[in-house]
Amino acid sequence: MLPAIHEFLGRMKSLFRRQSMDREMTEELEFHQALMRERLEREGRSQAEAVAATKRAFGNASRWQERLREVWQFRALENVVRDIKFSTRLLAKSPGFTAIALLTLALGVGANTAVFSLINGLLLRPLPVPDAAQMVVLRTEEGGPQPEYAFCTPYFRGLEARRDAFTNVFAYNDDTLQVKGPSGNENIRGALVSGQYFEAMQVAPLLGRYLTPADDQVGGSPEGLAVVISEAFWSRWFDRATDVVGRKLVIANTPFTVVGVMPKRFTGADPTQRPEIYAPLSADPIIDAPRDHINAGVHAWWLTVMARLKPGVTQEQANAALLPVSMPILLESTNDPRHITEAEKGHFHFTVESGSNGFAYVRVLFRKPLVAMFAMCGGILLLACLNLTSLLMARGAARERELATRLALGATRSRLIRQLLVESLLLAVAGTAFGLALAPVVSHSLAVMLMGGRDAAQGVALDTSLDMRVFLFAAIISVAAAVVIGLVPALQATGGDLNSHIKEGQHASNARERNKTLPRVLMASQVALALVLVTGAGLLASSLVKLYRAGLGFDPKGLVNITFSMDKQQLDGDQLMEIYRQIGDGLRAQPGVKDVSFESMVPLSARGWNGYYQAPGGGQHLLWLNGIGPDYFKTMRTPLLQGREFAWSDTKASGSKMILNETAAKQLFPEGNAVGRQVIHTRSKAMFEVVAVVGDTKYRDVRTPAGPVAYVPMQQIEEAKPSLTAVLRVDGPAAPLAAAARSLAARLAPAIPAPVMRPVDELIESSVGAERMMAVLGLFFAACALLVTAIGLYGTLAYATARRTSEIGIRMALGAQRSRVMAMIFRENVMVAVIGCGAGVAAAVMLSKVLASFLYETSPRDPVVFAGSIVALTAVACAASFLPALRASRIEPVTAIRYE
Repeated sequence: MLPAIHEFLGRMKSLFRRQSMDREMTEELEFHQALMRERLEREGRSQAEAVAATKRAFGNASRWQERLREVWQFRALENVVRDIKFSTRLLAKSPGFTAIALLTLALGVGANTAVFSLINGLLLRPLPVPDAAQMVVLRTEEGGPQPEYAFCTPYFRGLEARRDAFTNVFAYNDDTLQVKGPSGNENIRGALVSGQYFEAMQVAPLLGRYLTPADDQVGGSPEGLAVVISEAFWSRWFDRATDVVGRKLVIANTPFTVVGVMPKRFTGADPTQRPEIYAPLSADPIIDAPRDHINAGVHAWWLTVMARLKPGVTQEQANAALLPVSMPILLESTNDPRHITEAEKGHFHFTVESGSNGFAYVRVLFRKPLVAMFAMCGGILLLACLNLTSLLMARGAARERELATRLALGATRSRLIRQLLVESLLLAVAGTAFGLALAPVVSHSLAVMLMGGRDAAQGVALDTSLDMRVFLFAAIISVAAAVVIGLVPALQATGGDLNSHIKEGQHASNARERNKTLPRVLMASQVALALVLVTGAGLLASSLVKLYRAGLGFDPKGLVNITFSMDKQQLDGDQLMEIYRQIGDGLRAQPGVKDVSFESMVPLSARGWNGYYQAPGGGQHLLWLNGIGPDYFKTMRTPLLQGREFAWSDTKASGSKMILNETAAKQLFPEGNAVGRQVIHTRSKAMFEVVAVVGDTKYRDVRTPAGPVAYVPMQQIEEAKPSLTAVLRVDGPAAPLAAAARSLAARLAPAIPAPVMRPVDELIESSVGAERMMAVLGLFFAACALLVTAIGLYGTLAYATARRTSEIGIRMALGAQRSRVMAMIFRENVMVAVIGCGAGVAAAVMLSKVLASFLYETSPRDPVVFAGSIVALTAVACAASFLPALRASRIEPVTAIRYE
């Protein structure tokens, strides 16, 4: 054992003292040679005879050094180091090839790593809590195609008390809290959490304590209402004061006591949100007043419910435990027989799924688009590998004589293959390093796009930083790429009768090359794969354009929204409407403002308000509702088909009024004119007079067709203190309006937070975020595919044409014209592109079905997109072929023959 350890330590020592050990070895050899010479001279030999005999006895000194090195070195490691140095020198001698290879790999690896970072942050990264695998998300199933993840308060409270399979059951809802600061109320990102929320998370507070079930009671614990704050909020609001625990925060005009500070690493249960204040769920009637989600019962679906499984309990066991309690909870939650009957028809029950990485609605929306994007990234990487394989094969063909010579000198084929693989591995590692350097910037930009243009400053963020999972992914694709791009060229370059290369030189290579089909297959594959990517990008871009051109029913250009949060100030009723009127007048007086109105529901914001209405004697219809101010349709540029706009005189005292859009009017009054007719609210039996019919507009979403919409005057909204959004038609820059709106709010309603301005264009961009991200990425990938294909075709063809210099020279010496030579080269290369396009069209037709669910009013076999893609690929292939063909036509016959 000890000799083995001594040998190992000696070999390790040689790794760091190679030069000194070489010097010591040389000195030792010289010492022994000197001793032998002296002994021979003492025996009577002359000095010359002694020197000659010593040389004969010791032989070649280098051979002795090699044998000794084998004794005290790691031979395999030394060979690898030698291969790396040799490959580095070879790559440095070909800077053009190396730069192209690195750029190609950096694009492929960088795109894959960036999208994987996004997937990692949204779908894979576990919550930073102990035993995250025990976390589950609860959902309801009622026979529909998709389970529901939103819960009402009675369902949650029914589940909270049952712990058969769970250690903790908790609920939360991200919210905006109005916190009173030195300059008035401010909107702060927060979350309402139930009593077991922090117990389930098992993350200790940085200061104080976290909220407990005792705090989640009406009115709070005996000590009063409590909140927990984040470390970021502690730093920003309290300047990291050590006595923050026990201080007061005035939220929604009500004092809350700070009982704890959570550390920075605690992100909550939603990985895309960054709450700064955690308040008890029971405080919702205070914080969200005048809304009251808790007492709304089964009519408010606002909670996300999660749980921590008991140790050893599986998801299947948890589902089995939930099944018998589902119906009792349903029956306890409501006495509405219609609600119960509908739930029973759908086989209502609760189930769980993994919540180890938390829960975010954006994950449900973007899971499929991200997977599709990841597949396109894989296509880019495969294209890059095909490209480099072609280039390395061409480069290997040019080195066949060198490799044959090394074989003839004693190198084995496996030794040469290993050296060539080391060369490709160096390229892959360097390309991966460049790709990793680019990935954080790209993934962060994609994350901002995915989050609708919002970032951490707005309380929304997605962590796409590089972690071990991303590095492991990059390492795997780097090694895979090295094998893919290196193995085939290495086998090709070292195979066959290499002696013929030594004897016949380049003629042997040319003869083989003319018969080779593999390079042409690779080039055709590149074209086919690029065509698939370009076609996919074209379909996505066409879909996005049609989404933008989809009739919204209003003109978004120059339209700006400014939201005023009035629900916590003192005024209501007519006094509040007078404030809105003065705000409207103040905004209308600003430079560039042409029209101003108000709305309670911002179109395309995903928010909705609906109810069942009917005409007298007719059936009931579900209508989407909006409370609007005077001149609304004039401001929105929505056509007024019949009747009049609302006026400030349309108060509650003047009688209930309603405006219908065209679809709603046809549903309620299919027989004729709707203006002047009555509409009845099915539940309250309230009567509304229809005063106008307007054109259809999109309500919640750009993708879905315009539905039936009814508008009521903002003065007649049932809510006591409605928070309305001013909608302005602006001619010119809108930025100065933010300051004007803040000034008006500070003067007319000093208790409200600063109003928030957002152009409608941004809202539309956010509503089509998934399609926009896919189209932008698709176009980026298509551009990469065209670039990589052009580089690959040009590089491969340039190598191949250069190696045919002598053949072309002989042809021209025998009378071939330059134009015919150029046409020959051009024709051969373009044929490869045509074959590749044919294969690519077949593959694109089959794969385009995968994109069908992401397309809007676009056929997955759109002939215009397919034709455009073929034209683009053909143009790129022709451009890549032109220069090698032109270079071939300019070959001088005498020079070419002399060169050979």
